[in-house]
Amino acid sequence: MLNELAKEIHVNAVEHGWWDEERGFPEIIALCHSELSEALEEYRNGRMPDEVYRENGGKPEGIAVEMADCMIRILDWCGKAGIDIDAIMREKCDYNRTRPYRHGGKKC
Repeated sequence: MLNELAKEIHVNAVEHGWWDEERGFPEIIALCHSELSEALEEYRNGRMPDEVYRENGGKPEGIAVEMADCMIRILDWCGKAGIDIDAIMREKCDYNRTRPYRHGGKKC
């Protein structure tokens, strides 16, 4: 499911010129971080997590939209890199089920 979405997202990104020049991994990480920062700003502006509103010609905005944008950036990169994100996600989720309660002892 995620592999198909990653391919679709990557094709769209290519068609819209986002890969006309090669992007390095640090740039991908920075772009993901910027989407998360935008989600935080929506939160700081008092938006509810499930609130979607439209501005600027109907573009959806909100916390969930910015979180989706981060996922889109990640899946775009997975599509470009040929990552089997379905298998990786399953493997990691399976492993996480074996971990102890609040493993690592960190507060958050």
